[in-house]
Amino acid sequence: MGKQLESLTSKLEEFIAKQHIFFVGTAMKDGRVNVSPKGMDTFKVINANKAIWLNLTGSGNETATHIQESNRMTIMFCSFEGKPLILRLYGKAKGYHSRDPQFQEYIKCFSETAGARQIFELDIDLVQASCGFAVPFMDYVEERTQLRESSLKKGTEGLKDYWKEKNSISLDGHQTHI
Repeated sequence: MGKQLESLTSKLEEFIAKQHIFFVGTAMKDGRVNVSPKGMDTFKVINANKAIWLNLTGSGNETATHIQESNRMTIMFCSFEGKPLILRLYGKAKGYHSRDPQFQEYIKCFSETAGARQIFELDIDLVQASCGFAVPFMDYVEERTQLRESSLKKGTEGLKDYWKEKNSISLDGHQTHI
């Protein structure tokens, strides 16, 4: 079992700031568990017990559905270079859309906003750090540009149409309320 903490330390916040990828895990009481990789400049620590992440347009929108029924969320970071570490942030999440005042406030924290769909706020109640000895070394090359380019090409109205068509119903048939 790894080391368990009630909140993030400054060292762990520094580790998070250096990561290029993180994973989000959510689930409803029944149905599929969703684990989704996230990248780009989409994760920010607000304080030792609160973080936000900018959810960009994608092929699905499972997280939005899951937290409506069960607001449990786990965020995981892995060290792919340097000292091995797996860091998990456990807590309760809330989702905000562009129509919400919290979204308008939090969006200012991010440089990359093309395709911004929601912002999720995680109230962290447990931090777990474990060894990560089996995580392979991997070299970061660069961010992919396709999502940004596609979102810019679609434009605001095109994104809304895409969300309605592709992101309004979860894999298990539930509304995402996009």
